[in-house]
Amino acid sequence: MSNDGTSTPDGQDPYTGQQPPAPGQSPYGQPDHGQQPAYGQPDYGQQPGYGQPGASYGAPPVPAEPPASIRTAVLLMRAGAVLSLVSLLSTFFLIDQIRDEAERSLSEQGTELTGTTLDAAVAVGVAFAIFFGLVGVALWLWMAWANGRGRSWARIVSSILFGLSAASFLFSFTQPQPLVTTLLGVGNLVLGAVIVFLLWKRESSDFYAAVSGQRQR
Repeated sequence: MSNDGTSTPDGQDPYTGQQPPAPGQSPYGQPDHGQQPAYGQPDYGQQPGYGQPGASYGAPPVPAEPPASIRTAVLLMRAGAVLSLVSLLSTFFLIDQIRDEAERSLSEQGTELTGTTLDAAVAVGVAFAIFFGLVGVALWLWMAWANGRGRSWARIVSSILFGLSAASFLFSFTQPQPLVTTLLGVGNLVLGAVIVFLLWKRESSDFYAAVSGQRQR
């Protein structure tokens, strides 16, 4: 019995009719510090789980498509494959010149010239031209595929192949060769130099790094 004549159960608030909160319990029905939140309620300060946004903070994002430098380099590599194919096909139109060069080379070596010997030398020269022409086409297409997908090793291989191509071109001047072959070699060398420059640009390096980081995770 309260002083104003209102009857209330022991311990209840005379205005709300509720029991007072127990010691250590929040008076507003929210979980106290250190208690588990109710089902379906987010925990304050909870870290994002695996696969949620923020889980890979700091990793370089992978671009949706390669940068302009890589796309241009890939197109030039495909053009290089076409150039190698043209060089390969030109061999069949230069058989007479190949025969003349083979005859002169055999004469300088003191080899007895016969029809069989000369034909064999021409056949070997044509076979080598076809083989290396096909290898060149395959390498161009392979490097275009690998660099377009951000394979960092492909950039190194492309640079090495360019160095070998430049050395082979310079060595070709020590021996006589048709003018068409020389012009195709110059075009191939210039094309390779531009491609290597594009592959080592800053935006290209960022693309290779982003793809490598994504593959390692």
